[in-house]
Amino acid sequence: MKKILIILDGIVAKKLLQRVIETNTGDNSYDVVYMNEAIIPEKRPSNFTFFKFDPTSKSKLAMVLDKDIHAQALIALNSKDEMLNVIKNIKEEKPKMQMSILDYWGIDLSDQHINIYKGIDVLANGMVERLPNIPVVAQNIGLKQGEIMEIRIPFGSSYAYRYIGSIEQREWKIFGLYRKQQMIKIKPSLILKPNDVILIIGKPEVLMQVYNAIGKTQGQFPMPFGHNLYLYLDLYLQSVETVKKCVVDVKYLNQVIKNQKLVLRITRPTTVDLMNFIKNELGEVNNLTIEIDYGNLGFDALLKKDLRTFDIGLMMISYELFKNKEGISKLVDLRIPILKTGLGDITTIKNSIILLNDTKSYEQISPIIFDVSSQLKLKTKIFDMDPTGQSDKSYILDHFENLAKIFGQKVEIISKEKNPIRELKNQKNILQILPLKKDMFLRRKLNKLFYTNSDLLSFDIKENNQLLIPVIEN
Repeated sequence: MKKILIILDGIVAKKLLQRVIETNTGDNSYDVVYMNEAIIPEKRPSNFTFFKFDPTSKSKLAMVLDKDIHAQALIALNSKDEMLNVIKNIKEEKPKMQMSILDYWGIDLSDQHINIYKGIDVLANGMVERLPNIPVVAQNIGLKQGEIMEIRIPFGSSYAYRYIGSIEQREWKIFGLYRKQQMIKIKPSLILKPNDVILIIGKPEVLMQVYNAIGKTQGQFPMPFGHNLYLYLDLYLQSVETVKKCVVDVKYLNQVIKNQKLVLRITRPTTVDLMNFIKNELGEVNNLTIEIDYGNLGFDALLKKDLRTFDIGLMMISYELFKNKEGISKLVDLRIPILKTGLGDITTIKNSIILLNDTKSYEQISPIIFDVSSQLKLKTKIFDMDPTGQSDKSYILDHFENLAKIFGQKVEIISKEKNPIRELKNQKNILQILPLKKDMFLRRKLNKLFYTNSDLLSFDIKENNQLLIPVIEN
């Protein structure tokens, strides 16, 4: 048990003593020096001893100091002169005693044994942190530099409807979450929702970057998945025309989306002419990293290696490599967005198309849809098509319309009782955005006439460019 000396007087004395008593665990014992009876509570815990005298009296204070060995002193007084006098008296008796003092006057002491808490700063920080769009930082925990921060997830944030396991957390970590005034257990499959309050820990400068990213409602993709754009090329399996198209497409995307680095992974290089085309086309890209696999390590091994090395936020891969669905099924486990390039030219796309299927998946990816559309300057079209006319999607449609207002974008909702896949095939210059699901990589039955899942049916269309966003499916 440690002995603590508390010296109190003034307007905060009663509240401060009350707070100490409320947090009393019985592991410490306290000597309390006071002058005004008004600050003393009715119930006095057995491990508190009270002394009534003027703490500026050196002789009386010395009696208390000599009575026990105090581990620390907590001092809050009414005037600067009283504070300095008490500090001086303690230093003469116990020069190495740790002291925490409450300062309203700008006391300037260079002493490693004295922790100064600026009362005006604490008050100002407390009031300012109640304002909207202001980060709340723990002031007096750890190194007292702001390593712990509280952030409220705004509606429309790119972090809303993201599961925690899909959020890249380097040099910071989510360690607490409050929802509707209740603490929620943190787990990778937990989905963040608007108005959730998260507690994060990390370097102060990193936490400010995270706060700014969470607070913005657009222009963040590929965050929160990662920072870099990654193109995978297998020159042995892909045609020359497809490789050239992918290189041109990725060059365009590198210019229009908010990635930090472009990573080009080439495996099984073939002709010198094709390699020269790639290098010439991307020669002026400043943020380019090229990795070449000459040893045919294999798709899974290369991805495992590159995920450890590069902070991949968006992976780009052509439709040709999706022919072997089983061989490429590990893409689902990456938990990062996949841009599956089709026959259409990405540089000419005009619209982002959402073909609504299940409400839960499309609610999860909705902020990403508007973020991507804003960066690529696309008009968002939502197809609410049900040939049977029995499915009610009013909730998810209202959700998209509300998000569109937050993002300041226009959304066109097309509701018809028509075959959605037939309508999708008639669209030109589009980017279809849909959830990434495990079933997409399963072998299809020969007769697709009996399929009703529009996500699976549209996934097999090679004409369209498709952005696949990972979701929690259960």
